Amino acid sequence: MGTHYKGPRDITQALDAYIKLVRASESVTSRVIRHLEDDGLTVSQFGVLEALFHLGPKSQRELAEKILKSGGNVTMVIDNLEKRGLVKRERDKEDRRLYRVTLTPAGRKLIKNIFPRHAKKIASQMNLLTKEELKELGDLCRKLGLQQAAG
Repeated sequence: MGTHYKGPRDITQALDAYIKLVRASESVTSRVIRHLEDDGLTVSQFGVLEALFHLGPKSQRELAEKILKSGGNVTMVIDNLEKRGLVKRERDKEDRRLYRVTLTPAGRKLIKNIFPRHAKKIASQMNLLTKEELKELGDLCRKLGLQQAAG
């Protein structure tokens, strides 16, 4: 389904592509994230755990940037993860004004268990595309993302 807008061709093409991009993203995402509920995680909580697992300790600001959420939202996400004993906040040794968020052993165990299943679900949703199409899609999405970051 594309746009029903009847305007200039360049605008209708952009709207059409945008609608398809968003719908495809939301459709794939809804199928991929279903399993997170089984582990009592929201998408944002999973994003924080995954970022800490793969990138190591981060400040709340860095985590907000990484998972594309507001600082206030990330604070709430981290509060909830901390209540469950999955992360902890520690003062940064070099800049005492900052707190670093780190995985606890329980958080590391949970994300280490969940992530491989999550990655397989993503791969199964993307296997409709060839390797070349996956690369092209990745390149196009990166181009759009970088354009947004710049402007």
